[in-house]
Amino acid sequence: MQHGPTVRRRKLGEELRALRDRSGLTSGEAARIAGWHQSKISRIETGRSGVKAEDIRVLLDVYGEIVSPQQRALLEALSASASGPATGDGTGRGRHWWHDYRGLLPQEYRDFISLEAGARSARTVELSVVPGLLQTPRYARAVTRAALGGLPEPKVDALVEVRLARQAVLRSDPPLELSAVLDEAVLRRQIGGAGVMAEQLRHLVEVARLPQVSLQVLPFSVGGHLGLTGPFVIFSFPNIADLDVVVLDHLTSSLYLERKEDLEAYSAAFRTIQAHALPPRDSSGLIGSLADDA
Repeated sequence: MQHGPTVRRRKLGEELRALRDRSGLTSGEAARIAGWHQSKISRIETGRSGVKAEDIRVLLDVYGEIVSPQQRALLEALSASASGPATGDGTGRGRHWWHDYRGLLPQEYRDFISLEAGARSARTVELSVVPGLLQTPRYARAVTRAALGGLPEPKVDALVEVRLARQAVLRSDPPLELSAVLDEAVLRRQIGGAGVMAEQLRHLVEVARLPQVSLQVLPFSVGGHLGLTGPFVIFSFPNIADLDVVVLDHLTSSLYLERKEDLEAYSAAFRTIQAHALPPRDSSGLIGSLADDA
C-alpha cells in the first residue's frame, strides 16, 4: 500500500525528470546550475525524498522556457501535497490547515486531504453515506458518532471541523470540480434522524446548483451495478494525467492505485455507473421529493 504523499513524490519526480530530459540536461548539469549536489536531483526524481516549493521553483527556472505557465503552477501546487506532513518553523510556511490536527487524524486521512486539496477534479461513487464534501454539520456529526462510537465529544467536534474545513475546495479559486454518483440507499438511510436527514437532503439540492458540482443518483431500479464492489474516488490533475490516482477506503486503511490499467478500469467503471444514474436534474428532483417526505 502506498500513501498519498509517496505517490505524489514519485509521480512528481517522474515529471521533473521528463522536463530535465526535454531540456537536454544531465542530472549533473542541472544540479550544477541549481547549485546542488547531483544526489539531490536523484533523490527528487526517484521520489525518495520530499521536495520544497522553493526547490521546485529553482528546478523549473533551470529548465526554462519548456515549462509552460500552467505546468509551472500545477507542479508548484503538487509539491505541497507531495511533501507530506510539515514540521514547520512556527511561521506557517509549508504548512496546511490539516497539519494542526496531526494528533487527531490518522496518516491515511491526512494523505487523502492533501490529495483532495491539490486535485483539479474528483469523481466519486458512494454507497452508504453522503460524501464528506457535501455533508451538513449535523449530518457529519451523526456519521462521525456512528462510525466512531464512544469517541469523546471534543474529538467528535474536531473531526466535524475537519470535515467542514475540507469543503472549502469547492469554493476555492479555481474550485475543485466534483462529480458524485450516490446510490439511492445514501438518500434513504436515516442517519441522525428525520430532521437531520431532511436538512442534509435539502443541502444536496442546493449544492448541486453549483456549476462545479455534478450530482447524480443511482436508483434502486438499476439493480446490480459495478459500484457494488465498493465506493471509490478518482482524483485528477490536469496537464499531468499520470498524476491521477484512485483511492479506495477500507475500515483501517486506504489504498492508492496509480497504475495506468487501474486508472483506466476505474474511469471506465465510473462512466458506466454515471450512465446508469439519473441525470442531474432528475436526481435533484428525487432528492427534493425525499426531503419533503422526510
